Amino acid sequence: MDTVEVNNFEALPLLSLNHVSLLCRSVWDSMRFYEQVLGFVPIKRPSSFKFNGAWLYNYGIGIHLIENPSIDDFGTITEPQPINPKDNHISFQCTDVGLVLRRLEDMGMKYVTALVEDEGNKVEQVFFHDPDGYMVELCNCENIPIVPLSSCSFKPRLSSFIKSAPAKCGFMENAMMESLSMEMLNMSF
Repeated sequence: MDTVEVNNFEALPLLSLNHVSLLCRSVWDSMRFYEQVLGFVPIKRPSSFKFNGAWLYNYGIGIHLIENPSIDDFGTITEPQPINPKDNHISFQCTDVGLVLRRLEDMGMKYVTALVEDEGNKVEQVFFHDPDGYMVELCNCENIPIVPLSSCSFKPRLSSFIKSAPAKCGFMENAMMESLSMEMLNMSF
């Protein structure tokens, strides 16, 4: 098996995350959830689509719902799964975690909370499922500052990401720093 290093390629010209597309059993149930629980607003979608679906938008991101009543045939969640913060999820920053908890309780929704701490900063997280079992996280992630990678101790790993990362920064921070360093070396002055 050949290993291709990401650093050998120029990054794609991306601007931002545009939308998340989700298969759902019922467009109406999912729309109601994303509108009432998360505050998304339905928007017009292309009239050329010949399948049942809906587009919603808010917070600078779109949610595209695609109805597929036989969703269970695709190996998606068919029974309620435990809420696992380490599973795939989409996360939204919120302004008041306490209010989120009260509203979820008022709606009778099951949720799990977690607390992340880093150098005295604390992030409260709340995880719950949408009607089709997709996990959603709401958090106050802005409590942990975004630290420029240049302030992290950095030791280049030239051939792989297997070696352990320095203690001050995590794996992803070091991988990003290595990529940035390689890009800077490739710049012409």
